[in-house]
Amino acid sequence: MMPDLFPALPEFFLVCAALVLLMVGVFRRGETADVVGVWATLALGMTALLVLAGDGERVTTFGGMFVTDRFAVFMKILVLTAAAMTLVMSLAWMRQERLGRFEFSVLILFAVLGMLMMISANDLMALYLGLELQSLSLYVVAASHRDSSRSTEAGLKYFVLGALASGLLLFGSSFVYGFTGQTGFDRIAEILKGVEGTSLGATVGVVFILAGLAFKVSAVPFHMWTPDVYEGAPTPVTAFFAVAPKMAALALLVRVLTGPFAAMIGQWQQVVVALAVGSMVLGAFAAINQTNIKRLMAYSSIGHVGYVLIGLAVGTATGVRGILVYLALYLAMNLGVFAVILSMRHKGRLAEEITDLSGLSKTHPLVAAALAALMFSMAGIPPLAGFFGKFYVFIAAVEAQMYVLAVIGVLSSVVGAFYYLRIVKIMYFDEPVEVLDPPPGRSITLVLTASSVVVLFFFLYPPPLLLQAEAAAASLFPG
Repeated sequence: MMPDLFPALPEFFLVCAALVLLMVGVFRRGETADVVGVWATLALGMTALLVLAGDGERVTTFGGMFVTDRFAVFMKILVLTAAAMTLVMSLAWMRQERLGRFEFSVLILFAVLGMLMMISANDLMALYLGLELQSLSLYVVAASHRDSSRSTEAGLKYFVLGALASGLLLFGSSFVYGFTGQTGFDRIAEILKGVEGTSLGATVGVVFILAGLAFKVSAVPFHMWTPDVYEGAPTPVTAFFAVAPKMAALALLVRVLTGPFAAMIGQWQQVVVALAVGSMVLGAFAAINQTNIKRLMAYSSIGHVGYVLIGLAVGTATGVRGILVYLALYLAMNLGVFAVILSMRHKGRLAEEITDLSGLSKTHPLVAAALAALMFSMAGIPPLAGFFGKFYVFIAAVEAQMYVLAVIGVLSSVVGAFYYLRIVKIMYFDEPVEVLDPPPGRSITLVLTASSVVVLFFFLYPPPLLLQAEAAAASLFPG
């Protein structure tokens, strides 16, 4: 009997688009990077429309290995938006750096395909297939600047540590299969609910699966690859790494822990709390002495993962709603910041030091104002969007009576505000050292403008996002 292919129609369309564009790039003569890049962006947009075409009800296919529901739709739209926006920003940058190769856009499509499969995974084997499809594409993309030793080093580090993470994930999955006899999430959940007491083998398996996924979201203590890869990879790749893969891995983490292992919340909750606290504290303190803005954003992303994990540690629909709101707003903030980083050039050369922003308010006042708003938002200062992301996560922790975790989150946010405000101080109170060039393309300006509008005016009308996040979170807790 043929499986129902309609729930996976967006993935089928995307893989066909990626293969067609690969053939176009290989057989068409001349420069094809821009053409393939534009069509890849359109393919991502069409995939998003196909995702939205579904009614959002929970449907499984391929023998229960693939699931689509409101949670999957919400997270897939975030990932596709992140990929499309970073692809749009990267085309002008790549052209200016003479790195324009059609393979970049095709690899991004294959990575996104893996992410969509991760979000809809309903089986340990489907989980691993999606994760590896994403990872193999990203290993190549990280080292795409072949003439740069830093980019090659970034790709190698990401590959070695990513392989280690995959090994941990497989080891944990084998434990779970060995003690339950199942790989499907629904069957594992049924078996673990019926077990009296704690299954030691399943607990060990969950811990290893958690460790493997913690690598992918760069949670402490599995964060060591993040600063070096963020700094060494080409800036558009860093922008992509900061949003899309992280969101897909977090979506997978939420689905795995609230689905098949929901009955074991007493075992995995303490591990998630430790990951959250470590990530928030390290993200707050380690970024203070950074001079390279891409490394600073790496430690910032580690801290933000810690805040997201607070919502996961709560283990309720309210906590997951906080995660979804946080990720949506984090997407807008991060895209805006990387739009500025992509436009940081002086006389044609790349500028990545924080001091290169000195006096930006005098030379590029609108860019400085937008970046200041984004920095205030990432610090969580009301009434900007970033405040609401943290607010809903902390409220979930307070409702679950996890007061210590919420207090650590607030204190870490206060410490982290220092390095965000330092950038504002450098832009507005330091004298210009070098005058930065205008942004290399209209696309970067448009992304920066859109991000700034979301960050500044989200508080005027938040219900659409909150209602969608609430419905998506509720789909994971049908009871």
